[in-house]
Amino acid sequence: MKLFNLWDTQGIILTDMSLKNVITTTPQLVAKSQGRNAAQRFYRNRNNIVERLITRLMVPGHKGKKHFKSSGSCSGKYLTTAKIAIKTLKILEERTKENPVQVLVTAVENAAPREEITTVEYGGARYPQAVDCSPLRRIDIALRIMIQGSYQKSFGKKVKMESALADEILAAYNFDQKSAAISKKLEMERMADAAR
Repeated sequence: MKLFNLWDTQGIILTDMSLKNVITTTPQLVAKSQGRNAAQRFYRNRNNIVERLITRLMVPGHKGKKHFKSSGSCSGKYLTTAKIAIKTLKILEERTKENPVQVLVTAVENAAPREEITTVEYGGARYPQAVDCSPLRRIDIALRIMIQGSYQKSFGKKVKMESALADEILAAYNFDQKSAAISKKLEMERMADAAR
């Protein structure tokens, strides 16, 4: 069974073993679980990585707790975001001549930060403290920053969302600092290193 009847997800190779239980590439025709896993703990682990990309595409404008920019036609419409994801994967396949799901998985692995900073209050003063990032949060952060970076490059410009997202994923795949996710990961790890 191929994903969207186009791409095989059987031979996907994961290089980062800490993310092996978090990135799911189970073969299915349509990447839509319709909330079947929501009753279980850590249900996002069981969702396909392409489905997580599609659901993350539904809120590209959100940044922090406020609505940073309008999400436009993407907000809450699965079919619209699924079409964007399929076009993005087709662009990746044309450019790399590889399985685009493998390219996406490698890009997420490269962009997932290992450490981040939290604030510890001690004696009335607040100090930054470096903490390890859980595997599930690593994937969430990588996908969120990829989507936000590509959305900023396409919002109000002539660049289509599909090509902006494909550029972002390809830059993360090649570990290029032009990728918003890679530059944010390196910045977070640098700050965590300073706060150790």
